[in-house]
Amino acid sequence: MRSEQDERDVTHDNGERTIDRRRFMTAAGLTTLAAVAGVGCAGDPAPVQGASGKAAGTSGAASGDGQPAFVHNEATIASLQEQMQRGSLTSTALTEAYLARIAAVDAAGPTLRSVLETNPDALTIAAERDAERKAGKVRGPLHGIPVLVKDNLDTGDRMQTTAGSLALVGTPATRDAHVVAKLREAGAVIIGKTNLSEWANFRSTRSSSGWSGRGGQTKHPYVLDRNPCGSSSGTGTAIAANLATVGIGTETDGSIICPSSICGLVGLKPTVGLVSRAGIIPISATQDTAGPMTRSVSDAAALLQAIAGRDEQDPSTSAAPAATPDYAAALVKGALKGARIGVGRNLAGFNPAADAAFNKAIDTLRAAGAVIVDPANVPTVGKYDDAEFQVLLYEFKDGLNRYLASRGETVSHKTLAALIAYNREHADTEMPWFAQEIFEQAEAKGPLTDAAYRNALELCRRASREQGLDALFREHQLDALVAPSNAPSWVTDHVNGDKYSGGNSSVAAVAGYPSLTVPMAYVHGLPLGISFIGLAWSEAKLLGYGYDFEQQVMARQAPKFLRTVE
Repeated sequence: MRSEQDERDVTHDNGERTIDRRRFMTAAGLTTLAAVAGVGCAGDPAPVQGASGKAAGTSGAASGDGQPAFVHNEATIASLQEQMQRGSLTSTALTEAYLARIAAVDAAGPTLRSVLETNPDALTIAAERDAERKAGKVRGPLHGIPVLVKDNLDTGDRMQTTAGSLALVGTPATRDAHVVAKLREAGAVIIGKTNLSEWANFRSTRSSSGWSGRGGQTKHPYVLDRNPCGSSSGTGTAIAANLATVGIGTETDGSIICPSSICGLVGLKPTVGLVSRAGIIPISATQDTAGPMTRSVSDAAALLQAIAGRDEQDPSTSAAPAATPDYAAALVKGALKGARIGVGRNLAGFNPAADAAFNKAIDTLRAAGAVIVDPANVPTVGKYDDAEFQVLLYEFKDGLNRYLASRGETVSHKTLAALIAYNREHADTEMPWFAQEIFEQAEAKGPLTDAAYRNALELCRRASREQGLDALFREHQLDALVAPSNAPSWVTDHVNGDKYSGGNSSVAAVAGYPSLTVPMAYVHGLPLGISFIGLAWSEAKLLGYGYDFEQQVMARQAPKFLRTVE
């Protein structure tokens, strides 16, 4: 159980606030502004029309949620590739169907506001992939597959890269982030950019996850008055709602795991260094990573396969395996048999419903042949929280200033100080609900040569790795650690901010180690996930365990866009 002090804001003698490690990753508000391009807000274009005159990808029958039935509901990469291989589906038709789905569900209907803009070149790219397939060239599993990416990844096309802030709206980036370039090389169709908690949830202590000045509030796809968690809120909601086949999120601490868990998805936060951060708007050089957000473990493995690998632009990737493992090969029923799985009891206890579902999940793991070590508590939980926040403040200022400089003339505001000034001048649209105290605390920090930064970073690494996960895994000879990913989602509240009540993301995030969340249950219609946490570069092992568990429980359900909890 987390202590009362873990759950409240703490003000130190120097006036700086150390906050709950989840809440310093949030951003809030309600003002809804028209998306700069494509769709994303009420009043945007009507659904794309197919040759028949009906919205592409829909049929005349309505689904249980009152929305038009979607032809590709819950489709996987493998199922779509099978259809394209036999000629019953084209990438063009598939892309058109998802564009129609975005218009019908995101810009209208439930008005999820998870997609900031769609790619005006998406259908052209899809047609090119179709032509390649016809000519006998198939690049791999992602060939012709529509992918949504979070709006903090540079795309060297006609779409914006803004981290959800109006301050960066203007000229698009001139080149792709490395992840985006890898997706294009793999044959994916980048169909659009997703909304997010503005600045990846690192602007205010009193934010509402899923809100950005540019896109307004992203809704929870299962229960619309609930919060989708952040900062990869848009990707979480969009993929859960079947607005694309798969999506990319980013995480510093919880921003893949939390929205994936809360939105009923599989989410993988890779080892820091497995996936390049080049061209991604940063928070932390030591914790940031991009990763898959999907509806199945097999899709997460396929997406990770495409984006993993070394990159000269990101020195952290030099430690990654020279040859990327075959993640699909790890997906076998029976992967759990004989695996030593530790139960992180001191990572649980924050919600009775989550604990009950977690205990049933442990029974499933045991029945699948896993050797359960219970308890297997991380000895250093909470001992690095304050130090982590200090590290992030220092690294955010340094990394953001470097990123803005790299954008050259494509951005008007070239420093964190300039962004702070912009927000003050445009408080009506950027700060209608919460301020920018984290921005201001970061701006007050010095360079990365400061002893305070170096000491905080050393504490984080020692406590999370050597004295934390490394020691725990060595003591119990573990293959993985499991814990409930998060509590059920809370009601969105722009006046008071997030009501986040618990999760386990910091254990892997601070260490830079991998974590995989997989759907395990629902409570009052709200998803719950189980996390599989491992040591560095153990993604294949975690995917295997997650796949075996997924096949045992098959917990994932498509959302029905309920107005409130019934």
